[in-house]
Amino acid sequence: MTPAALPHSPPVMQTASATLLFVDDEPNILSSLRRLFRPRGYRVLTAESGAEGLEVLAQEPVDLVISDMRMPEMDGARFLAQVRQRWPGVLRLLLTGYSDIQSIQDAINCGEIYRYITKPWDDNDIVLVVRHALERRELELEKARLEQLTQRQNEELKALNQNLEAQVEARTRQLKVAHDAAVAANEKLKANFITTIKLLSSLVELRGAQHTGHARQVADLARKLAVALKLDVRETQDVFIAALLQDIGKIGFTDDMLATPLTMLNGEALGQYRKHPLRAEQLLMPLPDLRGSAAILRAQLERFDGNGFPYGISGLAIPIGARILALAADYFNLQHGAMVQRHLRPEEAKSLIMDAAGKRYDPSVVAAFRQLVDYTVEDPGAGVEILSGELQPGMVLARDLISRDGLMLLPAEHVLDPRMIQQVQDFESKSEGRLAIWVRLAKGTP
Repeated sequence: MTPAALPHSPPVMQTASATLLFVDDEPNILSSLRRLFRPRGYRVLTAESGAEGLEVLAQEPVDLVISDMRMPEMDGARFLAQVRQRWPGVLRLLLTGYSDIQSIQDAINCGEIYRYITKPWDDNDIVLVVRHALERRELELEKARLEQLTQRQNEELKALNQNLEAQVEARTRQLKVAHDAAVAANEKLKANFITTIKLLSSLVELRGAQHTGHARQVADLARKLAVALKLDVRETQDVFIAALLQDIGKIGFTDDMLATPLTMLNGEALGQYRKHPLRAEQLLMPLPDLRGSAAILRAQLERFDGNGFPYGISGLAIPIGARILALAADYFNLQHGAMVQRHLRPEEAKSLIMDAAGKRYDPSVVAAFRQLVDYTVEDPGAGVEILSGELQPGMVLARDLISRDGLMLLPAEHVLDPRMIQQVQDFESKSEGRLAIWVRLAKGTP
């Protein structure tokens, strides 16, 4: 008995030869996208409505769809939801010129989009997003192909005659190496979120050593503002991480430029400074888990009155996380001499921020900030700080449990059980430093 001939491996799709479908009710937008992607080797299809887009998908093999959000009859969220249902293997991106967060959330939840792109787009950015999306799809397809091939070949190997045992053993080893490689590639694609944050935060602190602890100060205030403004846990986490990485785009700055107050920058140096939010977003772009924080960093220099950078957006069009980060960062930058030539006292920095409400800062964020700095009396429900050895099952975290290097270990409101208490105590023992643990007793706890 001889083994069945193994199938040849299909060629991996090259991103530059992929088929793209652009759906938008504005012909000029479709023309712009066609002119941008065709010279790069992509096959480009277009449709002026969601219904027309579905017809194209029914007739043509498509690798990636970019749809506008606001279209008559069928908006982008509904269109992409149908694409996901009927052609789940097609990558889905949303193109929007509006700051309609709910619509974007609908597209993410219903259409499971890879990401969204705002109008007007940057040509280099949108090309890079498409390329990364297709490369990710290639890796996922290759992983699935290898797993399917592994399974099929294992079944064939089991049927081999005992006289082929040596060949079966050798082939099994080859298949295991291929499978392990596929699993490793998938793990690399996901990336370890916590390790990435540690690495990036360490780089930022090393580059800005003259203000050691500054990023953590800003992150703590930003997190408190996010909680005061009732952001959900994920949004609060994104704000906290963005604050820790607020200066990552400045890594290429010279020491002299880092030491120069913002009001003293001019010419080329000022132009370079205004670009650091975009550089920060680009650095985080390959990490899907940091997408929310990257969007916050991109808009951290925008002003509520629309006179900021890099896009001059205003009001509620600025992500709430960026509005929080702008105030928190400026409050400490004013005290550290990073904005003006002298180090301001906390009350002076506070006064300048209050005066800039509605101009530089969102008035609602300023109001939350005023409450945080004006009222020093602890809320009776804020809990008490205790040692890890005093933890008991049923206790509830009154604050986020944060490690010494700024990582969120457990969120506020987490109810502790024996297993989690042991993990906290083990972590504290290994880190050789006491954790700040704030708890309150759960109802009915003695």
